[in-house]
Amino acid sequence: MTYSPAAATTRRPPPTRRRWSLKSIWHDAAFRGFVAQALVIITVLGVGVYMVGNAQSAMEKRGITTGFAFLFEEAGFSIGDSLISFSSTDTFLRAYGVAILNTLKVSAISLVIATLVGVLLGIMRLSKNVLIAKFSSAYVELFRNTPQLLQIVFWYMLVIQLPHPKQALALFDVAFLSNRGLLIAWPTGNPVHVIMALAFLVGCIGTWQLVKWADRKRRQTGKVVHVIWWNISLILGLPIISWVIGGMPTDMDIPKFQGFNFRGGVGLTPEFLALFLGLSLYIAAFIAEIVRSGIQSVSKGQIEAATSVGLGPVDIFRKVIYPQALRVMVPPATAQYVSLIKNSSLGVAIGYPELFNVNNIILTASGNTIEAIGIMMVVYLTIAFSIAILMNIYNKSVQIQER
Repeated sequence: MTYSPAAATTRRPPPTRRRWSLKSIWHDAAFRGFVAQALVIITVLGVGVYMVGNAQSAMEKRGITTGFAFLFEEAGFSIGDSLISFSSTDTFLRAYGVAILNTLKVSAISLVIATLVGVLLGIMRLSKNVLIAKFSSAYVELFRNTPQLLQIVFWYMLVIQLPHPKQALALFDVAFLSNRGLLIAWPTGNPVHVIMALAFLVGCIGTWQLVKWADRKRRQTGKVVHVIWWNISLILGLPIISWVIGGMPTDMDIPKFQGFNFRGGVGLTPEFLALFLGLSLYIAAFIAEIVRSGIQSVSKGQIEAATSVGLGPVDIFRKVIYPQALRVMVPPATAQYVSLIKNSSLGVAIGYPELFNVNNIILTASGNTIEAIGIMMVVYLTIAFSIAILMNIYNKSVQIQER
């Protein structure tokens, strides 16, 4: 066997056997960090168990029962604004269901409007038109620098100062605004409407796929395929075709003044309108700043490069500015969405039956304070974490995929 210097130089040294000792383990930074975190978690859990046990012991001495059996007891109160039927003979558990649905309803609608208004204002702030830019700047400064609770109370006082239902403000005889809220004409129940909604959803999905196909075609051949009229046809045409095939139902439940108030249609109470305006318009100001900063984060060099290759203003915004700005906008927008959900609890100030307000009534009526507060915390955490998880998934989908 011949000796090879090259083999000798490339031969790996034998593995050294590490000797573990108490001193060497303690000098390991990762181990010390693990121990510290474990001690903190154990301490927090211990304090929590002690406090809960102490509270239960104190309540048992005073004859106060604990547990969640109260959820199946009769509530004894009614809720005026609810998506599902509720009466005083229903259980506390159903009252929680009404409160959660009310919170989700006002939060979801406010979130959509806040996003639309915020995006529009953010783009307006960058407009070269001085009047448009100054208007959006004034809006942002006004709504960002006044307390949100003050804004909610302001909108509530404004709504209840409207004329009585007999002198309600009418809009084409299909919507009526008064100090009792807003009543809107609504289609009567018909299976065709469900089919139309599904057709609209299919049209939106088809539009999305068509836009992706046109973009892929442009990348492969360099030929621009205009799909705007196809998109309009899909989004509007499919529901219209479904409506025609279904017999073209036109029955509407139109509000009519009877007695001292309107009957029929879909009603939005003054409390809902005030909370909706207070949440959406306030958060819209913050989203506007997020959109403005996101757009300004895109360097001018990339815009000039896109212009030099012949892209138009719409393509520059859709292909260059928007994708890069979105990566900057999504994380702070997520924080604002979570904040909107939590701030819906301010509805207690004007009597809107959201989760916080109904929970206060429940803990007063049942006496199960700890359980009621615990349920409320779990619900808010679940909603907030759900939004954060969905937005994080979306944030990952818009990030640059590195190799």
